[in-house]
Amino acid sequence: MKFIVSSTYLLKQLQVLGGVINNSNTLPILDNFLFDLQQNKLTVSASDLETTMSSVLDVESDNEGVIAVPAKLLLETLKTFPEQPLTFVVEENNTVEISSNHGKYALAYADGAEFPKAVELSNPSSTTILGDIFATAINKTIFAAGNDDLRPVMSGVFFQFSPESLTFVATDAHKLVKYQRTDITASQVAEFIMPKKPLNLLKGILAGSESDVTIEYNESNAKFSFESTELICRLIDGKYPNYDAVIPKENPNVLSIARNQFLSSVKRVSIFSNKTTHQIRLKIAGAELNISAEDLDYSNKAEERLTCSYQGDDMQIGFNSRFLTEMLNNLNCDDISLEMSLPNRAGILTPIDGLDEGEHVTMLVMPVMLNS
Repeated sequence: MKFIVSSTYLLKQLQVLGGVINNSNTLPILDNFLFDLQQNKLTVSASDLETTMSSVLDVESDNEGVIAVPAKLLLETLKTFPEQPLTFVVEENNTVEISSNHGKYALAYADGAEFPKAVELSNPSSTTILGDIFATAINKTIFAAGNDDLRPVMSGVFFQFSPESLTFVATDAHKLVKYQRTDITASQVAEFIMPKKPLNLLKGILAGSESDVTIEYNESNAKFSFESTELICRLIDGKYPNYDAVIPKENPNVLSIARNQFLSSVKRVSIFSNKTTHQIRLKIAGAELNISAEDLDYSNKAEERLTCSYQGDDMQIGFNSRFLTEMLNNLNCDDISLEMSLPNRAGILTPIDGLDEGEHVTMLVMPVMLNS
């Protein structure tokens, strides 16, 4: 088995696939890339049993063969090469020899047959979405997903597809984000929960991508195909909480304010808040918003006054500044609106501008009890 490939082209593809490989694997074979050569097409795969990703690379060859190559060693070697053709030759003594312009390097390889086979999806439903839009949907939601191993369903992003829209939801019970596209639809209704790891991988690869992503899914797995790459992952098993029931419908008190001004103020004031609760207080009356925080243990306190546009009754409400900052950072608009009903009911944060046609973002932040 022998093939020739460009060093930078191979490195670029392998760095993407390397994101799948865990630092410590239960099966030693998972520390390898699987190289499957069929004439001038080399399919490289990486897996952690839950997620398998593969890319098809163009190489010069008229051979066939399958081997597993140590991922870390190969990546470290490739990073040091300037752009040049590399020749890979599989030798009799269980090593693969790489020849560059200046030298030769031999790595021990493993039997490709030991590598776990990727799952084949039976009777999948499918929908297609532009890569960049999909990356945006992940970006807008994934930060709100939980990290609690005891509630695995909340540690992923909920995909809800229908002939009307595509909806992506994430929550950790303190904050919730719902991102919806009514300009993209699926042929039939489907819902599933995607784990974070494959989504983070996809987000990195697809940001700014103009190519289409085909998403195929059934009860237990989902497959994402774009350009020459495929990612298959196991879905999180379980029923997602009814998020619509948590979103308050009647919110008569509406605050509108410039996002950057509000964000800077929250960040500054929160430096003086209690280090365990991160509590800040919003006091709204007329066209004035008063943001304050204090840490009684250290006698630290801060207060800022901003002008805003506000319709509703005067009110005081407390929030965890970390959640508020995270959400405001995640919006790319000039002005935001914060809708509230009562100091003990969730506030709803939405962008006023900066959205595409058919794009909707709703963020929900739970209040914290104020000690008057």
